[in-house]
Amino acid sequence: DPRGLYECETGGQRNRLQVYYRMCQNCIEVDAGTISGIIIADVVATLLLAVAVYCVSAHDRGHTSRASDRQNLLANELYQ
Repeated sequence: DPRGLYECETGGQRNRLQVYYRMCQNCIEVDAGTISGIIIADVVATLLLAVAVYCVSAHDRGHTSRASDRQNLLANELYQ
């Protein structure tokens, strides 16, 4: 850890700075390749899900207008 007391002297004037920070023990370093891989995997998963939803919804469209589902009405029929 780069922590401690740092000094800087310019023109006979001395300045001090104390630095302390804690590193994460369970952290991993994420580079550009990892981030781009996560983004590409997210886009591919979203596209696959969109295609699956489209296929399921398009499959049900063909069954909406069957001739056997229609009822024929008789002409001049009185309704009670």
